Amino acid sequence: MAETPLQALARLREALQEVLFGQEEAIEALLATLLARGHALLEGVPGLGKTLLAESFAKGSGLSYKRIQFTPDLLPQDLTGSEVFREGRFEFVKGPLFAQVVLADEINRAPPKVQSALLEAMQERAVTAGGVRYPLPEPFFVVATQNPLELEGTYPLPEAQLDRFTAKIPFRPPRREVWLRILTEEPRIPEPLGVDFPKAQEEVRGVRVAREALEAITHVAFLTQEDRRLRMGLSPRGAKAWLALARALAYLRAKPLVDWKELRDAAFLALPHRLFLTEEALYEGESAEGILKELLKKGGIP
Repeated sequence: MAETPLQALARLREALQEVLFGQEEAIEALLATLLARGHALLEGVPGLGKTLLAESFAKGSGLSYKRIQFTPDLLPQDLTGSEVFREGRFEFVKGPLFAQVVLADEINRAPPKVQSALLEAMQERAVTAGGVRYPLPEPFFVVATQNPLELEGTYPLPEAQLDRFTAKIPFRPPRREVWLRILTEEPRIPEPLGVDFPKAQEEVRGVRVAREALEAITHVAFLTQEDRRLRMGLSPRGAKAWLALARALAYLRAKPLVDWKELRDAAFLALPHRLFLTEEALYEGESAEGILKELLKKGGIP
């Protein structure tokens, strides 16, 4: 019997867990983001394996891969490509964005003008140069890594760009029991597994969502818009990203229906980077995660 996309994804997941020890939640979140046809922002201090996960995922998935190291002197055309004059005519030379998996490493070390060059590619899945539109390959998946903003030489991402990231995946220090394995075992980089991602993405859309779950999403969205601690509430794009991630998590967990657990887990991936706090809330020590936890409870999500 032929292997199903879900079975292939399970093998890929296991292979990635042999590369990045103790980051099972981050691995699941990364796979769910691609299945939701979105883009992922990995955040954490240096040395936790953000780049290693992106590179290992690209190799194990069998998808084409390019890495862009973001630096203060990077130019937009370094991402998209540019026209060059060859043999009496201009020819477009494609940049590193023309890959199925694009790693934007340390994205917040480049100035906002370069960060914004990703917007069209992430949203439209195409690049425009010289008045010509060039479609990007499918699937197209941007995986950006970001250091915490308090580190020297970092720039905050524009709010419009943050909203294009379906999920922000936090990387936390490994658990105590994982450290011995990290110190004694070498990661095993996976061989290409050939996952049928387009078919898997189509199957994700078939995961059912109860009316109660849709009503809960709507209720929480309105609560964010009414909360005075937030400068702006959840947008329709953010709500759709939340729903798509919940479906993808349910699919990875072999569930035919989105449960409250998937809805809650997806909320903490899709929403905190879309909730912008007022100056007063920041001064009082509030956090997006803390406010979200409170609003989910008010919205009827256990």
